[in-house]
Amino acid sequence: MSDVFRAIADATRRAILDELVERDGQTLFEICGRLTMKHGISSSRQAISQHLDILEAAGLIIVKREGRYKFHWFDGRPLEALTKRWPTEPREE
Repeated sequence: MSDVFRAIADATRRAILDELVERDGQTLFEICGRLTMKHGISSSRQAISQHLDILEAAGLIIVKREGRYKFHWFDGRPLEALTKRWPTEPREE
């Protein structure tokens, strides 16, 4: 669970997840373009690739290689574990 917290602690990684929620199955090139255009994030492809590696290690994205390209999909299951651990409904007193 600490990997998930570490992954979502960074604003760039949260923006990447937002983009994958909006449109799954993107390549690194597509993600970089969307981050620049929509979020004003102009990090290098290498930096975004490192962010993607952290998100993958935390289980928040699924990566599939097809030929020379890697496609990225959002996976929200690790976040569900957080809501099960700390329910969002208020407790009755």
